[in-house]
Amino acid sequence: MELLRDSIPMVSLASSAAALYARVASAFLRPGLPRLAALLPVVALLAAAPLAFTSSAMLRGTSAFFLAWLGAFKVVLLAAGLGPLAVDGLPVLSFLFTALLPVKLRRGGGCPGAAAKSVSLVSCAAKVAAIATILHLYESKIQLLHRYIRLAMYGIHIYCFLDLLLPCIAAAGSALGMELEPPFDRPYLASSLRDFWGRRWNLMVSAILRPSVYDPVRARAGKAAGVVATFLISGLMHEAMVYYMTLRLPTGEMTAFFLLHGVCCVAEEWCARRWVARRWPPPPRPLGSLLVMAVAAGSSFWLFFPPICREGSEEMLLEEWAAVVAFFQDAGRKLRRAPVRFTD
Repeated sequence: MELLRDSIPMVSLASSAAALYARVASAFLRPGLPRLAALLPVVALLAAAPLAFTSSAMLRGTSAFFLAWLGAFKVVLLAAGLGPLAVDGLPVLSFLFTALLPVKLRRGGGCPGAAAKSVSLVSCAAKVAAIATILHLYESKIQLLHRYIRLAMYGIHIYCFLDLLLPCIAAAGSALGMELEPPFDRPYLASSLRDFWGRRWNLMVSAILRPSVYDPVRARAGKAAGVVATFLISGLMHEAMVYYMTLRLPTGEMTAFFLLHGVCCVAEEWCARRWVARRWPPPPRPLGSLLVMAVAAGSSFWLFFPPICREGSEEMLLEEWAAVVAFFQDAGRKLRRAPVRFTD
């Protein structure tokens, strides 16, 4: 780990080498226990790699999401002959891209770029403006704001950051000739919790949890058990993400948050079936969206954000974002001062 310490290139190189080894090993071993045994060192490396970023909680958290969660799950699915890495004839570059980044290759043909949803420049500009405004508040007035206002800002920040970062990664893949699924689908328009979690929010996670948890549990214990098990695993992995960021032992609050939402999704579907059976008119969609946002915000304030923000972690993350702002401000000043040279 000393060789990888705080080095993005070295962590990327080690992770890429591990992914290539997984590809070669899978070509010689059939799905099952022998392939799983051969790929377990890859899973261990992907789980340990984020800890190399000792000086940055943001880097640890982001790389843990990419490698320790999604990457490790993809490798385990590959050991069973499932998942996005088990596609026959997958080119080496596409394999690496899929293994190490939160992307999902689009199945089927079509003209390049035709299948993917176009990225709205207005939407991107709005998200950049929102992040810039929030970062400015971080610098000056964050401690003067009410706790719930701060938590709401953190939620907006997380969404805007992910909805800019993940499409940028997808755009890089598209530039390399890969057709990728969109990572989000306007979660603020979700009409139900099932719609929010299953079809709109962070679809890369849904695409991994469905074959690894939901499908096998549903086949053995039914749909409701599959839903609750999926949210349980998601909660446990979020506990792990909090550990990577804060280096503190889990508190169980993240698990409680996702279990609560899993149970709510099961109850919501039960109510929806009976609503339809009684032939009642569907409630207005804006009302459903408002209720979803209210439930998500209220439970986040209660269970999701506290383990991230307590014991100095909030101040540490704010300092890191302040350093990011200072870096871009300094870069902007240098660009403005740089002389413009004209040539004939």
